Amino acid sequence: MIQQTFRIPATAACPSLFVRRQPKPGAPVVLYVHGATFPSALSVGFDFGDGSWLDDWNARGFDAWAFDFAGFGESGRYPEMAEPADRHPPLGRTAHAAVQIASVLALIRRETGRQRVSLVAHSWGSMPAGLATTAEPHAVDQLVLFAPIARRDGEGGPATLPAWGEVGNEAQHARFVEDVPAGHPPVLVAFDRWAPAYLASDPDAATRTPPAVRIPNGPRADNVAAWHGRLAWELARLARPVAVVRGAWDSLCRDHDAAMILDAATAAPFRRDIKLEAGTHLMHLETGRRALYEAVGRSLEGEAP
Repeated sequence: MIQQTFRIPATAACPSLFVRRQPKPGAPVVLYVHGATFPSALSVGFDFGDGSWLDDWNARGFDAWAFDFAGFGESGRYPEMAEPADRHPPLGRTAHAAVQIASVLALIRRETGRQRVSLVAHSWGSMPAGLATTAEPHAVDQLVLFAPIARRDGEGGPATLPAWGEVGNEAQHARFVEDVPAGHPPVLVAFDRWAPAYLASDPDAATRTPPAVRIPNGPRADNVAAWHGRLAWELARLARPVAVVRGAWDSLCRDHDAAMILDAATAAPFRRDIKLEAGTHLMHLETGRRALYEAVGRSLEGEAP
C-alpha cells in the first residue's frame, strides 16, 4: 500500500509528532489514536500477514491516518525521558495528549480539505480522543472507542508515579494473554515478529537489561486515576455519535465499564455498544481481529453491527 508520512515540528511544549497516512484522496477520513504502551506501527499499522487495520480502512473506502504520541515510536521524546524518572511527574497525560490530537486534526484538514474526521481510539487513547472531541466537536464526525477506559470507584487514592517507565517483551506478552480463558487455544498472533519490532520502536531498548522500551507514564497515571473515580474527560459534553467496541474477555472494559461510558454520554446523538466474542483488550493483535475490523468498519460506515 502507498503510504505518506508527515512530521509535525516540535514546539516548546511538545516534541515532534510522526504521522502516517494511507491515502484515498477525497474519501472520508479516519484517524487512529493508540493506547498506553505501543505506537501506531505496532497496532493499526502492523501487518499480520493478511494486511493491517489501515489496509482494511483503505479497502473500505477511507483515507486512513495514524500517529504516534510524543514519547512513542517515531515521534520525538520528552527531554525529561533522558533524566531519572523520579525527577518529574508522569509525562504525556490526557490534556497534553489531546492537544497533540488537535495538531494532527489540523494537519489532516490542511492536507485533505475535510473538515471532519472519524476517530478510532484504543484503551487509554479513548481519554485524549474524547477530550479532543469535546473541545472541537465540529472537527469530529464520530468517535469509536475500542476497549476504552471507564471511571470506576476504587478505594483510596491513586499511587504517585514517576515521569516514565520501561516495558519489555516479557511484560507485554504476559499482559496480552492474561485474559484468555484457561484451556482456550492461544489467540495472540505473530508475537515472534511483533516483539522485535516493538523493541526496535525505541532506539535505546537494546542497551537496557533486559531490553525494554521507555514510555511516558502519563497514560498509566490517567488509567489509575480513572479507576479511582477521576476520568480525564467529561462524557456528558460529548455531542458526537459514539460507539464502544470491545472483546468479551476484556477485563479492562467490562460490561459495567461500557455501560458507564454510554450512560454518561447523554448528549451524544447516537450511542452503540458492540461486544465481540473471543477477544481481549488487545483484540487487534489476535485471531479475532477481522471481527473487530468488521465491527469498527461498519460503525464508521454508519451500519448496524
